Amino acid sequence: MNEPTPGEERRRLDGPEAERERRLDAPEGEGHLDGPEADTPEGERHPDAPEAEWRRLDPRTLLATAALLCGVAGGAGLPVALGLAGSRPLWQAVAWVLAGALLLVLGGTGADRVRLLRTRYRVGPERVDLHTGLLHLKRRSLARERIRSVDLTANPLQRVLGLVEVRIGTGEHSGGDAALALELVARAEGERLRRELLTRAAAPEDPRHDGALATLDLRWIRYAPVSFVAPALGGAAAGAVMQVSEWFGAQGEVIDWIGERFSSVAIPWTILWLLLVALAVGAVGALGLWVEMWWNYRLEREPGGTLRVTRGLLTARSVSIEERRLRGIELVEPLGVRLFGAARVDAVATGLAEKDEDKHGDLKNLTPAVPRPLADRVAARVLREPGPPTGAPLAAHPRAARNRRIRWALWSVLTPAALLALLGLLLTPALLYGAAGWTAVLTPLALLLARDAHRNLGHGVSGAYLVTRSGTVRRTTVALQRSGVIGWTVKQSYVQRRAGLVTLTATTAAGSGAYEILDAGRSQGLAFAAEAVPGLLTPFLEPAEGTETPEARSTEG
Repeated sequence: MNEPTPGEERRRLDGPEAERERRLDAPEGEGHLDGPEADTPEGERHPDAPEAEWRRLDPRTLLATAALLCGVAGGAGLPVALGLAGSRPLWQAVAWVLAGALLLVLGGTGADRVRLLRTRYRVGPERVDLHTGLLHLKRRSLARERIRSVDLTANPLQRVLGLVEVRIGTGEHSGGDAALALELVARAEGERLRRELLTRAAAPEDPRHDGALATLDLRWIRYAPVSFVAPALGGAAAGAVMQVSEWFGAQGEVIDWIGERFSSVAIPWTILWLLLVALAVGAVGALGLWVEMWWNYRLEREPGGTLRVTRGLLTARSVSIEERRLRGIELVEPLGVRLFGAARVDAVATGLAEKDEDKHGDLKNLTPAVPRPLADRVAARVLREPGPPTGAPLAAHPRAARNRRIRWALWSVLTPAALLALLGLLLTPALLYGAAGWTAVLTPLALLLARDAHRNLGHGVSGAYLVTRSGTVRRTTVALQRSGVIGWTVKQSYVQRRAGLVTLTATTAAGSGAYEILDAGRSQGLAFAAEAVPGLLTPFLEPAEGTETPEARSTEG
C-alpha cells in the first residue's frame, strides 16, 4: 500500500472524520454536547473554541455548602439526640449525633468539591457553554441570541461570602434543561455575566425612559396585611403550633390551655376570637415577608433596553427582562388590595417560565402592590406609552353574563345549605340552624360578588394593545400587544349558546400563553377579535346584518 504524501495527510486530518476524532480525544469539557441546545453540526468546529476562556465556579462555594450542612445537622441533631437519650446515656447519644453530623458535613462538602472541580463554563461571542458531571457527564451549550434573561440570587449566607447564583434562561416553557445555572460565582462575576449576556448592540435607547421607573416607598407596606398572604400565614402558624405540640406530646395540654382561657365564652365567640388571633399573627407575618421580599426595591430600564428589578432584604434578587421580549402588562388586584385602591404590576413577556425548576414564581413581578394610579403610570413607562393602556375605557358585557354569575353564586351557597338541611332532618336539628345561618350570611355576600364580577368584565383596544379584564376575588387587567396575538380560540358551552354568549381566548407566546375574554356577546366578541387582530379571525366569520354597540366604561370601576 502506498504511503500518503504530506499534502494528502494534511487533507485527511482536516476532514470531518479527523474533526470527530479530535473532539473525542479532546480534554475534559470539550466533548460532545447533550440536550436541545447542542445544535452545532457534527464535523464543524465550535465557533467559540479558539476564543473563549474556560472559567470555574468560586471556591468559596465550599464554605457555603459546609455552613449549610452544619445548620442542617444542628437542626436535625437536637431532636435525634433527645430521642436517643431515652434509651441510652446522654453522652452516648450526643456522641452518635456528633459522629453523624461530622459525616454529613464532610461527605456533603467533599461531594460539592468534586462538583466544583468538574464544572467549567465559558462565554464566547456566540455561545455559552457549561460542562459538568462526574459519572453522568453533561455538556450544555446555549446560543447567545436565544438568551432571554440572566437572574442573580443570593441568600444571606451567600451575601456574606460575596457569592451569587446565576441563572441564564432561554424563555422555553418545557422545563428541564431550559436554563443554565451557575452555583456559585463571585458577585462581581455575576454582574459581569449579566451585563455581557444581555447586551444587544442594536438595542434602541430612549434617554427619556432610561433610569429608575419606580423605587421603594415604605408607605406601600400598608397593603401587605390586606393581601391573601395574611390569612394563609395565620392558618400556617396555627397548624405549626399544633404540629410541634404533637411532636413533644403536648397537644392535649395546648388544647386544654386554650379551653381554659375561653371557658366562659360561647363557642361561636371563641371561634371568632381564635380567627382574629390567627389573622393578627398572619398580618404580622405578612409585614415581615413584605420587608424581606421588597426591601431595596428598584425598577429601572438600563441603557440598551433591559428592564431590571432588584429587591430583597436577606435574600437579594436581581431579575432582568429584555424589553424586546415584553408583550404587555398585567395589573393584578386581589380583593383586599383592591378595596384599598392598589394593584400589582406584572410583566407579560417571553422567557419567564412560571414552572421553572428553581421555584421562582415571582420573576414576572415588576412592583409590589402600589396605589392604582401609580401602577398605571408604571405600566405606561414600562411600555413606553404616553398613557396607560390599562386605564382605557372597556366595553361592558351583556346582562346575560350577569345572570350567569348570579346563578353560579346561588348554586354555590344553596347546594351546601340544602345538604345541611337534609342531614339536619335525618340526624339533629342543630344542622338546620347551621343551614339557616349559612344561607342568611353567605347569600348576600355571594350575590354581591356576582354583581361585582359582572361589573369587572370588559374588553377593548388601546392603540397597539388589546385590553381585557375579569375577576372579583382576584381581578386582573391585561394589556397585550395586538401583534403578539398568534391565534384565537372561540368556546361556547350549551348554556352560553342559549344565552348568546361566547368566551374568546387570545393565544400568545408570552406570559401564561392565553388570556380570556369571558362571556362576551356573540357578535360583540367576534367583532372585537376581528378588529383587534385584523385578518386572523376574519376568514372564519360570516357576514352579519349588524353588530352590537356596547357601552364603554373606564377600568377604574
